[in-house]
Amino acid sequence: MRIVIAHIDPAEGVAWQQALADRLPGADVRIDSCTSFQPDYAVGWKPPLDFFDRHPGLKAFFSCGAGVDHLMAHPGLPSAMPVFRLEDAGMAALMADYCLHELLRIAGRHDAYAKAQTSATWLALEPLPRAHLAVGVLGMGVLGRQVAHRLAEAGFPVVGHARTPDQTGQTFQGGLPDRGPTAAGPSELPNQLLTAAGPIDILRGPEQLAAFLARTRVLILLAPLTPQTQDLIDAQVLSQLQADAWLINVARGGLVVDQDLITALDDGHLAGATLDVFREEPLPASHPFWHHPKIRITPHVSAPTQVAVSADQVASKLATLQRGHMPSGLIERHRGY
Repeated sequence: MRIVIAHIDPAEGVAWQQALADRLPGADVRIDSCTSFQPDYAVGWKPPLDFFDRHPGLKAFFSCGAGVDHLMAHPGLPSAMPVFRLEDAGMAALMADYCLHELLRIAGRHDAYAKAQTSATWLALEPLPRAHLAVGVLGMGVLGRQVAHRLAEAGFPVVGHARTPDQTGQTFQGGLPDRGPTAAGPSELPNQLLTAAGPIDILRGPEQLAAFLARTRVLILLAPLTPQTQDLIDAQVLSQLQADAWLINVARGGLVVDQDLITALDDGHLAGATLDVFREEPLPASHPFWHHPKIRITPHVSAPTQVAVSADQVASKLATLQRGHMPSGLIERHRGY
């Protein structure tokens, strides 16, 4: 088995090469270059523009992350090539930690304390009851389900939204059900996620988005970036959130219309926003997000890829393919994820 690593970060590429070579001792694993090496499979993140032209014999591409928008936008990606994404690989727990941390900051009024400190003001405030911070998780895939599960068990009321229309009245038993070797079909779509804190409703499809927003004070974005979700969070969507709402974006910057978010913050409908992802990364120093008093910024660190855990998963998927079977994580190209 011949594997090529095509990663925009050279150090990450080397880490992936070493990790896969350790796990697949019979494989020839190399960093992408302009040599005559013709691999069977590719693993990477944001491959160069000429990558697929140079490797016409590729059987599949494995993304080094949960997102695949970097591949869907690649002009050279063959239309019939199977593309696989990472499924959790340690990222869900980190994402849940990040979101819970932000919710606890909001509930504890820590932004107000930080502001008071700048003026040496001694200020004691009542914390916001968790029951008053209704959380809406937009995107109920593997990451979204675990985040929703964790926040509900921490005492926050949670509702989920999935773009796939409702088909059945089924539920998920537990936080992260195994979807098996293929993506869930229409008969497997649940309307609830069962947790120890009680069931979480999952509203589905564009027709239930308004109802979802009306139940949401803290909106957490965990949806993939596709042509259907690009610019989804605009002025109209933000206006339908509960008063004193908060936005947490840990998905993709392109989901949010930047100026509409700033306007919603300035007019007071939104109390604040925590942004970990942006349309352009690194975020330019001139961007107004940097200096907005109601925005908290982190540099795309909510759930960094864990190479060791991720390489275990990719190695397992490659072995499954070699045995002639289809592994999980296959992207549905017409949906973009």
